[in-house]
Amino acid sequence: MIEVETRGRVTTLTINRPDKRNAITQAMYGTMADALTAYADDDAVRALIVTGAEAYFTSGNDIGDFALGNTTDDTPPVIRFLDAIASCPKPLVAAVNGPAIGVGVTMLLHCDVVVAADSATFNTPFAQLGLVPEAASSLLLPRAVGTAIANDMLMANRTLTATEALRFGLISRMCAAADLEDEARRVANGLANAAPQAMRHTKALIRQDRDQVKARMQQESVLFSQQLQSAEFAEVVAAKMQKRAPVFK
Repeated sequence: MIEVETRGRVTTLTINRPDKRNAITQAMYGTMADALTAYADDDAVRALIVTGAEAYFTSGNDIGDFALGNTTDDTPPVIRFLDAIASCPKPLVAAVNGPAIGVGVTMLLHCDVVVAADSATFNTPFAQLGLVPEAASSLLLPRAVGTAIANDMLMANRTLTATEALRFGLISRMCAAADLEDEARRVANGLANAAPQAMRHTKALIRQDRDQVKARMQQESVLFSQQLQSAEFAEVVAAKMQKRAPVFK
């Protein structure tokens, strides 16, 4: 479900669950967290690309899987993933090949260069799912795109096109879908071939607010967990199973 491939100095993580629109389960988060940790610790690998297989980047969390809750006694895999991507000291490149929904958008805020296909779209329907923003997106998304657009996305469920995402500053570059893989690898190779210590220092200087980001991430996590246990989220799950629109009282 998560493919991890290293070629030269670049590792690629591919979310590969096309039959579920690349929805991410807790187990998949665990695999990505482990891969990010291994990348951070491996001096021979100097850039990492995250992308999706086939038509989707990712449709976000697998709602059914999350409804089951965390089945382990340790830190939930999704929290390990968010910690790993937020604290990664080395370059991260996102190659957004299709619709990015929920965490598919919020993880981009922790990537250093985001390349998107011109057909990609960006949507954060947390409130509509009875949930709240995560990955410090309530802090980072307004910084990236401005408060007005962040409100439109996080509250009014606005979907951005790739052209809009580029204009507003959510993504770094846009290209034809057929060119995405080559463009992302070209960017990643450039990062990987730069002076590694200088690259680490540069990223650290840009992301000096990590304590604030982690504090906001923790605050969101508490509320997200509460909402997972709420009547609102239960209604979303029931509506999904019954193939109807949720009704919130």
